[in-house]
Amino acid sequence: MSHKHDTLLHSILQEAPGSNIHWREVESLLNHLGAHVEPANGARFKVTLNEVTDFLHHPHHSSVCTRDHIKHLKAFLTQAGVSGV
Repeated sequence: MSHKHDTLLHSILQEAPGSNIHWREVESLLNHLGAHVEPANGARFKVTLNEVTDFLHHPHHSSVCTRDHIKHLKAFLTQAGVSGV
């Protein structure tokens, strides 16, 4: 895993995730982890990783993810068995 992806994953999985994470970085990380990302309705994306499927939302009016987006992403990654180790 590249240093950039590793740093991003650690910042998402930490106890209090940061809020300055861009959607394109999240998309790049998901692709790197082997997730299948496909557009759904509107700003939603269907993401499948390790046989776990969820819908993630592209941030509205900004490219920066909110804390709620990051919390949802953290829960998805945890459920899919991704760890920061």
